[in-house]
Amino acid sequence: MRRKKVFVSGCFDLLHSGHVRFLQEASQYGELYVGIGSDRTVCELKGRPPVNSERERQYMVESLRFVKRCMINSGSGLLDFLPELRRLRPDVFVVNEDGNAPAKAELCRRMGIRYVVLRREPYANLPARSTTALRRECRIPYRLDLAGGWLDQPFVSKHGAGPVITISLEPTLEFNERSGMASSTRRRAIELWETRLPPGDPEKLARVLFSYDNPPGTVRFSGSQDAIGIVFPGLNRLDYRGAFWPEKITSVHDPEILDWLEAHLRLIPLGPRRGGFDVFKGRVITPRRVRALAEAASACWEAILRRDLIGFGRHCREAFEAQVALFPAMASREVRASIRRYADGALGWKVSGAGGGGYLVLVTPREVPGTIRLHIRRKDN
Repeated sequence: MRRKKVFVSGCFDLLHSGHVRFLQEASQYGELYVGIGSDRTVCELKGRPPVNSERERQYMVESLRFVKRCMINSGSGLLDFLPELRRLRPDVFVVNEDGNAPAKAELCRRMGIRYVVLRREPYANLPARSTTALRRECRIPYRLDLAGGWLDQPFVSKHGAGPVITISLEPTLEFNERSGMASSTRRRAIELWETRLPPGDPEKLARVLFSYDNPPGTVRFSGSQDAIGIVFPGLNRLDYRGAFWPEKITSVHDPEILDWLEAHLRLIPLGPRRGGFDVFKGRVITPRRVRALAEAASACWEAILRRDLIGFGRHCREAFEAQVALFPAMASREVRASIRRYADGALGWKVSGAGGGGYLVLVTPREVPGTIRLHIRRKDN
């Protein structure tokens, strides 16, 4: 009887026990074939070259006893493995949670391939490992805006004051570049402070980062919500009124609220924004549309404080649609298709950052298999 063919794809740079555990689990579904991202593709997706070359990574992965064959993917982008997948015609395609993406699931559905999502679990009592941690053990946070994004830009908030709601995220995984997780501002923070945020008043630190991120001569400013969302721990409300810096910053560190948010937020990778993507194309900035965004974001904040899950989901969704009304390019056909895929099991949704890729953010009543769990940075950290 023919053994089933199993395919996995990834970077597998700085091979560690987490990689080995994942490949071992995948091999339980059949004869394991591995496709690794080329040096060029890794650089495009991660924003930096791999430590180990594609040939080194191929050699190490293929040396594992439960790997039948390892090949270098010849395509590009999020689906760089497509030519290899079509040649191999596997029975099963295995990914882990942060490698899960609607585009991969849809591709497997069309090709009649079983799609399996594994949880990131270390082997036995071994420590959890990630390539990010091994590269530098960098603890600089990321940030995610939950509602109101764009109000930190004066050309928007001059038409109507309102809040941006952000959470600061522990770097438990490496988010893609150009994915709406303030990754470019985070790079600037690493240039300033290397691996840790320095001690000190968070507003002063955030002002330093904002200024460093937007030097003299900057034309398109990175909004201050990026710097504030990275530096300020917990949940934050930033109230803007036609200026680059908010009039007021309100922080919440209540562990019950932060635990509640972690329990009901999930991410699904959509891939990085495509080169040449212009979120400003077709924008329609009017006072009425800006007010709709501000009102939805304010209502979202109040729902979070009440731990009103139904209201949180509804107002998060309303805030996203208000953003799209201002910037239609945020919601491409691919983004809409991903939303439809998960809408039945979610109470609300949005796309990280300026859209066009990145991550689909779900507000859910329960855990959704194959999605990414978030860890909100606490004040004590």
